[in-house]
Amino acid sequence: MAPGLGTGRSTGATDGRAYAPILTHDATETTPDEPSAARLIPQSSGSDVEGAHEKKDEGAHGIEMQHVHERGRDRSASESSALSVFSSSSSDDLTRAAPPRRLWPYSAEEERVVVRKFDRRLVLFVAALYMLSFLDRSNIGNARIAGMDADLRMTPTSTPAPPARDDWYEWALTAFYITYITFEWMALLWRVIPAHVYVTALVAGWGIAASLQALASSYPWLIAMRVLLGIGEAGFAGVPLYLAQFFKRDELAMRTAVFIAAAPLATTFAASLAWAIMSIGRHVASPIAPWRLLFLVEGFPSVMMAAAAWRVIPDAPDKADYLTRREKKLARLRLDMSGGDGGSADDAENARGYAATTNLEGNEAGAMYALADPAAWITAAMFFLTNMAYSSLPVFLPTILAAMGHDAVTAQALAVPPYMAAFVIVLATAHVSDRMSARAPLLIAHALASAAGYGILSISEGRWLGRNSIWRYLAVYPAAIGFFNVVVLLIAWNLNNQRGVRRQGAAFALFQVVGQCGPLVGTRLYPNGDAPLFLRGMRTMAAAMVGVALLGMVLRTLLCRRNGVLDAGAAEKVIRDEDAQGEADGLVARSHEHGGRMHAARQGRGTSFRYML
Repeated sequence: MAPGLGTGRSTGATDGRAYAPILTHDATETTPDEPSAARLIPQSSGSDVEGAHEKKDEGAHGIEMQHVHERGRDRSASESSALSVFSSSSSDDLTRAAPPRRLWPYSAEEERVVVRKFDRRLVLFVAALYMLSFLDRSNIGNARIAGMDADLRMTPTSTPAPPARDDWYEWALTAFYITYITFEWMALLWRVIPAHVYVTALVAGWGIAASLQALASSYPWLIAMRVLLGIGEAGFAGVPLYLAQFFKRDELAMRTAVFIAAAPLATTFAASLAWAIMSIGRHVASPIAPWRLLFLVEGFPSVMMAAAAWRVIPDAPDKADYLTRREKKLARLRLDMSGGDGGSADDAENARGYAATTNLEGNEAGAMYALADPAAWITAAMFFLTNMAYSSLPVFLPTILAAMGHDAVTAQALAVPPYMAAFVIVLATAHVSDRMSARAPLLIAHALASAAGYGILSISEGRWLGRNSIWRYLAVYPAAIGFFNVVVLLIAWNLNNQRGVRRQGAAFALFQVVGQCGPLVGTRLYPNGDAPLFLRGMRTMAAAMVGVALLGMVLRTLLCRRNGVLDAGAAEKVIRDEDAQGEADGLVARSHEHGGRMHAARQGRGTSFRYML
């Protein structure tokens, strides 16, 4: 039966009253304050229905039903307006005024309350966890110039530790990403293991490994700890996929931004703490080396947060214990209605136009389509290039600043402002992107800005651009701000343009596996032999960010064409399917109205899914 339509018997009621159908979201799971199934409501008795429910559940839900009765009176006027289109029993009237697809039983304020609860309770907590995650992987850059490199290259007798290598530090960075990539499949376990159990295990695991870095007596020991750290953090990369279960497509960029913005905030915190520890160490003798203290202070909080994750992380939107029963249903249904991640029957129906363009049906076919989708591969390639910067500059910037001629303490302090600026601008960019419902324009602009920053850093030392020139330092700002923003927009864009749970999961897995290979290149871009300006690495990154901008233009063009296909072809199929189903139910006849509705479908209203540009 077509959504929003009753049976043909509605026009032949014997009591003389006009009836209209109301189709609710769930025919098997109801609450006293919501309609329970597709049924006929007399026009003159909108509040009687609420009264019937009130009597039925008077004992168990007395307080709740008092509010329901009040809502029934407020809603009766709107229901009467919606039902008035059926005031005549003639088939001509039915054809002329088709019923609404659905009477949504929730207010906009109720939905805002649910979203705010998820923002405060879930998004901020997940962002805090990601901040600790990024802190534990990137603070090695601060530890390096705090004395770690010198200590780990020496034996207890102060002689060089065999075997002597110049690239021990680079291997410590690369070792993390080898296991991070190898265990990337763990990101899909968010769909298999209860989220609160999974997150608790991950956070505790990487927190212990991060803390044990403080005990390292040589680079091989440190590398072993980095290997374990990579395993623990690999599974946490699936957080954007997890957040897609709670927020609509046009809400996702801002929430992803809050999550990803924790990365520059973590780098800011690491640099600030390193500066404080080293400054105090100049005046106060400590039995613990500053770099070891840095690993302990920044690693152990993750272990403590693991216990909190068990209580705070919900397994699904309707499993959050801080939502009421009504809010839990709304949390699930609002995604179904928006063509989100719900994967319900309504979701599948709203996606008919999209399915028509792919000729694929079923979840397995949807996952295969995502893996064969050029758009998924383009976003993965863009993430690969961006991740070269995302994985390298945070761990090399203190070294780069020290090579410019600054002492270790000053270099730690100078590393703070670029990341603080990135934190603020990431949030602003995501807000604008969600308001525009667009990703490509801002992504391309930030990629080009980052390329410009790296371009200035790649200029050889000269008369107007010396090694410690203020212009060379200022170029770090657009370089860092640019790639952090690109990462946020890319993650949201990738999830926005895959329809359904299976496609999102497959596309996100591809996105991560390909993209996380970027750090294998990025962590090798700044060898000691290229000091003090590291020109080769800077030029490589400038070219990579230009490549991201070009791929962004290509992807936007591809998605524009796909939207054209949806508007011209898939929407027509939705109209034909609805009319055919309506005829079978005896309520909708083909008429001249079909042409008008076909035109509306071509304008993008025939299907709820459209690619975000």
